[in-house]
Amino acid sequence: MPETTGYAEIATYYRQQIQDGELGPGDTMPSLRQVCERFGVANTTANRAYRVLKMEGLTLPKAGVGTVVAGPISNNIASRVLLHGATGSALGGGETSRILEVGTIGADSLIAPRLDVAPGTPVHVRRRVVSRGGVPVHVSSSYYPAYVIAVTPELTQPVSTGASRELAAERLGTAQDEVLEEVTSRLATETEKTTLGLTAGDVVVTQVVRTVTLTDGRVVEVAVKVAGGSTILRWTTSLRPEA
Repeated sequence: MPETTGYAEIATYYRQQIQDGELGPGDTMPSLRQVCERFGVANTTANRAYRVLKMEGLTLPKAGVGTVVAGPISNNIASRVLLHGATGSALGGGETSRILEVGTIGADSLIAPRLDVAPGTPVHVRRRVVSRGGVPVHVSSSYYPAYVIAVTPELTQPVSTGASRELAAERLGTAQDEVLEEVTSRLATETEKTTLGLTAGDVVVTQVVRTVTLTDGRVVEVAVKVAGGSTILRWTTSLRPEA
């Protein structure tokens, strides 16, 4: 690569290796020194690239080892936006999505304030299970306001596009701007346990509530994802491409 390689290009290179399986869960990433030597960049550039991969949930620090590839979790939303821009699909390598349910429901106390509607307001829901290599990774429910369904009637059909939010943003003519991610832990429901193949009596799962806004301030999707594990976090990520 040329000497002008930036941190984004380095992050893209390793992101692709992880998504293609060339670097698998638990594998040790090259040291920052090795990255600097390979790409001919300063340590600050290499470190920034690794911070991007860490924030995308693709890598994590391991004491006494360095940086390793994270376990088989679904890509986070910022990573999926980048992936869709590069490949036209928001699903990573080896990932499949199966629709469990589509329909209209009344917005509950979790969804209504995030869509800025009154409780009970009809909203469209799509429930799906995402698997990687045939193994269920997470169950998610995506909720859409009426103006999204008006321009993307495909979302009323039980067919997985792998990029529903991206399609809606494109039809609305407005780019995705920001996602608020609220992460908490709770006990899995019996339905979630069955879908994810969890067999223990009481299983603690991570619930991620993602509210995605467009550059004009409208909410394009509220998604509730449930996966194994437990944590309590909250953060906001910009989805706008860097200049």
